[in-house]
Amino acid sequence: MLSQNQLKWLNALQIKKYRQKYRKFIVEGDKMVTELLSQQRIQVHSIFALENWLEEHQSHLLKNAEIATTAVNEQELQKISSLTTPNRVLAVAEMPDDELPHELSDYDWCFYLDGIRDPGNLGTIMRIADWFGMPAVFCSPDSADAYSPKTVQSTMGALFRVVTKEVTLPELLQARPDWPVYGAVLGGTSVFEGGFPSAGILVIGSEGKGLDAATETLLTHRVTIPKPEGGGAESLNAAVAAGILAAQIRFGKST
Repeated sequence: MLSQNQLKWLNALQIKKYRQKYRKFIVEGDKMVTELLSQQRIQVHSIFALENWLEEHQSHLLKNAEIATTAVNEQELQKISSLTTPNRVLAVAEMPDDELPHELSDYDWCFYLDGIRDPGNLGTIMRIADWFGMPAVFCSPDSADAYSPKTVQSTMGALFRVVTKEVTLPELLQARPDWPVYGAVLGGTSVFEGGFPSAGILVIGSEGKGLDAATETLLTHRVTIPKPEGGGAESLNAAVAAGILAAQIRFGKST
């Protein structure tokens, strides 16, 4: 049964400042929580689930005896869920270390998101990074929160494999001053011309505003996805652009 203190705490984790205070975030749904329990990078703090879910996953939970589990009913799950239709289980996970990872020197291509405020776009770009084997998605301080419930759901589990951190681009480049910085802009060199080096940072801006002026000054290469004759849209969705660029980086010509 859910206590009032637990209810208050779980509802607080829907808000960014409390996620940062407690260094915890929420993961919902059978598939997502099962995947969370199966990985090692992110620690699971507690689970709130219907009795039938706990019974079905008893063997898995016995292997993770340190995780606190609480049986809840459907009404209680509705109170703590951010989903329109709650899906049997909600987990609280520990945010990973907020420092730039020590293995940064081993990374090749990573995304830097400049002012991507839509949680769905952020989550989708994390899935793109996961698909194309890009180990990290770094976010500007004015981007959406990678640990918000909406972003977490839209990552479809990519968050468990892809490192993410809120950091300014200058701070990131202090850690990797050797990285070339490619920015997706209008009027740049066609992404289908030339090639890409073995490592770098790919900067994606918001669909409406593009890249921040200060960010543009840090670019070493400006690239664009050309629009063919007859193309009508004014711009591409940020996640769509990220997918096209990632595919070209991974499978296009190399320099």
